[in-house]
Amino acid sequence: TAPATSAAPPAPAPSAEPGTPGASAEPSAEPAAPRTGPAREDVPLEITGLSKRYAGSADRYAVRDLSFRVERGQVLGLLGPNGAGKTTTLRMLMGLITPDSGEIRVFGHVIRPGAPVLSRVGAFVEGAGFLPHLSGRANLELYWRATGRPEGDAHTEEALEIAGLGDALERAVRTYSQGMRQRLAIAQAMLGLPDLLILDEPTNGLDPPQIREMRDVMIRYAAAGRTVIVSSHLLAEVEQTCTHLVVMDRGELVRAGPVEEITGSGDTVLVGVRGPVPQALPEKVAALPGVGSAVAVDEGLLVRLDGATTTRLLAELLRLDVPVERAGPHRRLEDAFLTLIGGESR
Repeated sequence: TAPATSAAPPAPAPSAEPGTPGASAEPSAEPAAPRTGPAREDVPLEITGLSKRYAGSADRYAVRDLSFRVERGQVLGLLGPNGAGKTTTLRMLMGLITPDSGEIRVFGHVIRPGAPVLSRVGAFVEGAGFLPHLSGRANLELYWRATGRPEGDAHTEEALEIAGLGDALERAVRTYSQGMRQRLAIAQAMLGLPDLLILDEPTNGLDPPQIREMRDVMIRYAAAGRTVIVSSHLLAEVEQTCTHLVVMDRGELVRAGPVEEITGSGDTVLVGVRGPVPQALPEKVAALPGVGSAVAVDEGLLVRLDGATTTRLLAELLRLDVPVERAGPHRRLEDAFLTLIGGESR
């Protein structure tokens, strides 16, 4: 498994994967990135028109024309079904693969492999590798020495306090549970207290109390004026942890904004119906004027309005002889997410 990456090593709203995206060929010589003004250099992340095609394909994209911006102090949730392009986006952000077009700026500087600004980024993506016979602390010390940066810049104790590893830090890593390894990897990403922290599925392998602790870790980290980007499938945790969301599907941006705006804007309506929802009904409702999507759920139908009013929707449902029992706004992130991506399985 690839080691957790901590690059050589915080609000306004952020304005189907059948193959694997290919890593770019060796980049040709490029001119130096242009200098930016002080205002832009205060923006942790700005992605503009970002695209990455699958290897050997001219028209199949892992990420396509993606644009969003992240500000200091935000905990941004990067959401999407499998194949949405989340991990590809994170790998481009860390300079591990090169985009086909568009650009990524971190604190105003264009990201390229080895860009000096990556020293302000800490990341945990696609698992972590440790030397099992060494203690957790020794693994962190060895990793930091490998970065070539001064020992005093590691801020090891601050990172460990935030991650909350406790006495386990002095034990050999081979004695760790999966949850402890996950916490050690996140502590590693936090070494140097990077201004931008990127975590890909940080709660994998954690039990419910540990997940709650991880939520607190991310909130505390951003509260100091830093920025956290987290990719996760646990939507209930994202709803409690994140201040802002970016939702992707099939490599493209679907929605971006504050969590409360996406979950509580009133454009998602839960329609309760008598009896089971007929199989063809969601498709019929989704085809109605002013309706963005419709998804069958246990309680009935989740309908995302795209111009229609709830009153108009109910009139159309009655015309279709749908046995409506009740209707009202629905505000859970899980349901909003399903309507945004059309509720399709991957």
